[in-house]
Amino acid sequence: MTRSSSSDDRAFAADRRLFLKRGLQLGGAVMLGGPLLAACGDSDSSASASSASSGSKSFGELTLRLSWIKNVEFAGSYIADSKGYYTDEGFSKVTLIGGGPSATPMETDVVTKKALVAISAPDITGAAVAKGAPLKIIGAQYQKNPFCIMSMAKAPITKPEDMYGKKIGVQASNESVWAAYLKATGLDGSKITKVPVQFDPLPLTQGTVDGWFSFATNEPNTLRLKGFKVSTMLLADTGYPLVSETYCVRQDTIDKQRELLKAFLRAEIKGWKASIADPALGGKLAAETYGKGLGLTTKEQTLESEDQNKLIVSADTKKNGLFTVTPELIEENIKTLKYGGLDITADKLFDLSILEELYKEDPSLI
Repeated sequence: MTRSSSSDDRAFAADRRLFLKRGLQLGGAVMLGGPLLAACGDSDSSASASSASSGSKSFGELTLRLSWIKNVEFAGSYIADSKGYYTDEGFSKVTLIGGGPSATPMETDVVTKKALVAISAPDITGAAVAKGAPLKIIGAQYQKNPFCIMSMAKAPITKPEDMYGKKIGVQASNESVWAAYLKATGLDGSKITKVPVQFDPLPLTQGTVDGWFSFATNEPNTLRLKGFKVSTMLLADTGYPLVSETYCVRQDTIDKQRELLKAFLRAEIKGWKASIADPALGGKLAAETYGKGLGLTTKEQTLESEDQNKLIVSADTKKNGLFTVTPELIEENIKTLKYGGLDITADKLFDLSILEELYKEDPSLI
């Protein structure tokens, strides 16, 4: 989600949206029974390569497929790695595979067993499941997806109806989400002027449009660092609820390796709790270590880390624990997916039983 403000990174942003937002199309790329597909993204082994401590379970190597380049949206995993939380849980070595616009779909790497777990999204995993992929979502980092309508603070868009009579910049790769949002909210699209745009939000600051389809964690911070005051309206708060940054695993992993998945989730929980407590830590690790060479800045990454914490922490996660998703929210997700043309049942897509067991066994993790 995060990019620097260079022209190259703006082009990358377009690919990012195409990669993530058009989940229904991408889901069909998951190959069942085909040859192993090599990811084209980063495949650097992390620093944690020591053996598990004596007397603890040994789960061998852990490979986690990230949904995008190694930016701050994976801060909890960087912290879990750098602080040794994975090895403490019995993993002998940890590899974080970065993604990107030319990488194979996350679900493909899990289906073909290139990765144990992948970070993905309900629409992408759901589309793969609908085509026969043996996958499930076992938890969600983001309780709210980061899609938003950004506007200038002096003329804020705070509710869907505020867009009536306004010009809203929507990128081509976001058309499907925009259309689904109109259906979900019951908005009359004829009362809104949709303007085709790219990803550089400069036209918003010039008054060419009144609103801008973006990620709440990214473009707004790009403009804030340039001195602009902006407002954001989350789609998740206005009729389009979807969790995001979800953990995707194979069904047979759930059936046969539950303790391994608990160990993985325990390390992730510890890493993300540390990130929430200190957003700057993840920002620094992303810009200076894991994403070094990507043109990221610690300042922008820290801002994004702060913003993503607002998507991760909710009243429900404070009560039930990080990554949990309530039955009510799951049903809202299923309904939202239908607006996008994906008809799937909750039991086919979600299995939160491992997290439930983990928190029951160790309430101190909450």
